[in-house]
Order: sequence, then structure tokens, then C-alpha cells
Amino acid sequence: MRNIVFGFLVVFVAFLSCRTGDDEDLQKIDQIINLYMKNGAGRDLFHKKKDTAYFTYSMNDVNGNADLAPVSSLLKATADSTLFIEYIAGAKRVGLDTIDPNNKTYHSVIALSLIKRLNNTVQDTIRDTLEIQYRWTPSVFEVSKIYYNDTLRFTKTPGASNVVTIVK
Repeated sequence: MRNIVFGFLVVFVAFLSCRTGDDEDLQKIDQIINLYMKNGAGRDLFHKKKDTAYFTYSMNDVNGNADLAPVSSLLKATADSTLFIEYIAGAKRVGLDTIDPNNKTYHSVIALSLIKRLNNTVQDTIRDTLEIQYRWTPSVFEVSKIYYNDTLRFTKTPGASNVVTIVK
């Protein structure tokens, strides 16, 4: 008897998984951010071989559950060896405007520490703030705006990548 019930349950689940709907039912998620840091001359500030580079960085979630809530990110390189921070997710999202059930705005605030070293000693630590605003609708969840030190640096363009370049 158990085998019959189990077999029926498997067939029922398989039947439910075979949908014939359009992809319109799916929500598009676009939340990957590429953050480039350059100086006024256009030089990459993450490249360790340059004297004016930040050798390390850290990201901390301001809205996290603890004072120290590290946010994961990766330091990646383009084909021409330009380094950038790739942030996917990890910081807590807090609702800014959640009244309209079909169009909500959330944001994350990240404390970014850039550490410049020379001969293995810390020369300078810069503490900046990165605010990421997200837009949620039934069809899309995406980055909508990015503020760096309270200055708008990025506004989403449909279909474009979320690339932010900060000149320091």
C-alpha cells in the first residue's frame, strides 16, 4: 500500500513540474555589481604593483545583525588586468518604500574600508559608504541606484550591466 501511495505522489509531483506557461511568470533578478576604483589619471587603484594602489579592502554590512557583519565580494580582473570588486549579495536589505505591493524599493548600506600599504605597513585607511537601492516588482528584482558617500553614482539603464567607476 505504501508503494502505491509513494508512486502516486511521484507521478503527481512530476505532473505539477511540467508546466506549459510562458517565461513571463518568472522574475528576472539582476543584482551583480562591478565596482571599479581609479585615480584622477585613470589608473586602477586595486593593482598591487602600483604605488598609489589600495592593497586590501573590506566590506561591512551597516544594517547587519552584529557590529561586525562582513559582506562577501570578489576581487576580479578584466582581460586587460584591471581589477574590480564584484558584489553579488550578502548585505541586509531594508525596505524604503514598500507600500505599493507591485513596486517596492529596498536598500543595503555597506561600509567600505580601503587600506593603502607601503612596505607592509598601513599608510592610510579610507572609510567610505556604499548604498545600493533595489527595485522589486513581480517581474523584476534589480539594482536601481548606487550612492557612494551619499553621491549618486549609478542609475539603472534597462539591459545594461551594473558597472560603477569611482574616481578618487
